[in-house]
Amino acid sequence: MLDVQSLDDYRMIEIDKVGVKNIKYPIVVLDKAEGLQHTIATIDMYVNLPHNYKGTHMSRFVEILHSNKNMINMKNFPNILREMKDRLNAESAHLSVKFPYFIKKEAPVSRTEGFLEYCCGFSGSMDGSNRMKEFIVSASVPINTLCPCSKEISEHGAHNQRGITTVSVRFKKFFWIEDLIAVVEQCASSDIYSILKREDEKFVTERAFENPKFVEDIVRDIAETLSKDPNMTWFMIEAENFESIHNHSAYAYLERNNENGTAGKSCVDKDA
Repeated sequence: MLDVQSLDDYRMIEIDKVGVKNIKYPIVVLDKAEGLQHTIATIDMYVNLPHNYKGTHMSRFVEILHSNKNMINMKNFPNILREMKDRLNAESAHLSVKFPYFIKKEAPVSRTEGFLEYCCGFSGSMDGSNRMKEFIVSASVPINTLCPCSKEISEHGAHNQRGITTVSVRFKKFFWIEDLIAVVEQCASSDIYSILKREDEKFVTERAFENPKFVEDIVRDIAETLSKDPNMTWFMIEAENFESIHNHSAYAYLERNNENGTAGKSCVDKDA
């Protein structure tokens, strides 16, 4: 049958990215405790399209995904991008994989076990030299924060709230997602847990009260930890608190190039 996608296009305009977006697909990722974890990913796959081709072969993206579904991780990411380039005769390839990742956590006092969900992701690009142009690992971590200002000015208690802190990193060598998540949780007022008994709730509440944090504190504390890690070459940190006594969120953002210690971009927004 006629291969319409391979026909010449008279407009002679190259397209930067063309492919498939928002594919829901079962994949297997590395798990520090269990070895492997099965999850469902949302995946975007693109290549560049030369000016002389009318279209790309969309089905090949899904075929490549299917052949790699049993292991998608930091180690084989370059191989998938290289296969995309080869199969689709492209000069560049782009891949984004976002997935829920579950870690078994014990409650702090009762040791009751439960699973907590983290939204994690890999994204990367490869250029014409078959070298990784960019590779980023990210994790969104639910945390609890207690307001230092509220604690200071109130005679009884202080307002606290859940928040989401997202950390994205570029790096030199393999590391475990669990270790990146642990960095974020250690910088919160307290962890989030899926199951808490009364003794656990008492512990978490009191721990947060003794460890108040603004969103500014969160991003700075995480940055301080990551800046000391020689494996991390760049990082971006976003913290958002879903304020319990305001109708808005408090937000902070920080980005750093860790190779030379210079700032990329940084900004902070919060309730005055």
